[in-house]
Amino acid sequence: MPVISVPQAFNEEDLYVDLASMSGHRLFLKCEGFNFAGSIKLKAATEMVESAERSGTLKRDSILVESSSGNLGVALSMIAASKGHRFVCVTDSRCNLTTRLMMEALGSQVHVVSDEGAAGGLLGARLAYVRGLCASDDRHVWLSQYTNDDNWKAHYFRTAPAIARRFPRLDVLFIGVGTTGTLMGCARWFRSWHRPVRIVAVDSVGSAIFGDPPGRRMIPGLGMSVRPPLLDEEYVDEVVRVEETDTIRTCRSLARRGFLFGGSTGTVVSGATSWLARHDTRGLTPVAIAPDLGERYLDTVYQTNWVQGVYGDEALAPQGPPRRGVSAS
Repeated sequence: MPVISVPQAFNEEDLYVDLASMSGHRLFLKCEGFNFAGSIKLKAATEMVESAERSGTLKRDSILVESSSGNLGVALSMIAASKGHRFVCVTDSRCNLTTRLMMEALGSQVHVVSDEGAAGGLLGARLAYVRGLCASDDRHVWLSQYTNDDNWKAHYFRTAPAIARRFPRLDVLFIGVGTTGTLMGCARWFRSWHRPVRIVAVDSVGSAIFGDPPGRRMIPGLGMSVRPPLLDEEYVDEVVRVEETDTIRTCRSLARRGFLFGGSTGTVVSGATSWLARHDTRGLTPVAIAPDLGERYLDTVYQTNWVQGVYGDEALAPQGPPRRGVSAS
């Protein structure tokens, strides 16, 4: 086992779950939540902070500030604590209580916006608050995960090569989308690989990432209310959209097998399973990236009263055969 002195030095890169017995199709799930931040966002957070330090943008008296629905905020809170930086996370009312408490436990300041009527919805309100902070005090340093190339570079240099080492005959890769950092980093890397890999983006219904009108989304993590500046659709072969009720059913189905995954992972697995149900999978090697674990969703996705109140009893119905889903080439 490694011996470390800072929490961001450890990340389990090579753990996969074979979901064949649970999904009905061969599907390897790359588990990214086994680090001290609990999600794949540790990679982007580390890359962005260290790049800002190298460039001199982030100084000893700087105050880190970022807009996050949760997981990146936890990762930045952890890194800021280990490096001695102050950090302000601007989130919104969809952020899980457990996530907010974790950030505060790590010493971060958390500001929650709730103005859904603002231009651009909750994300627009978050970004407006961040810009106001930066304008009020030049010590604030905004990493801007939505526009920062170090976001996708973290996955170009780490996530994609790790998958390639383990699955040299990879055929299709399923990636959940939010800022699209993971998607863009992996897609760019595999574009120049020795064999073609089909890149399937998995998005939430209600997300505007690929041109749909924004709608209600209650599960944080995947999806955005605007098109992410990092997105280059030329690298994306197909998009699968997942209803949040299917996300919940998938998470709960996996939990009944002993695997407690987060909402983002439930969305990716649901999208991947529906895609596989529509295709000839004989001889196919598919991998899906699981961004998070489930502890932070105990008061939402895994809380029966919350699910019933938001989605009704339908979301608690036992999961049947994989749906065909909604996709676009």
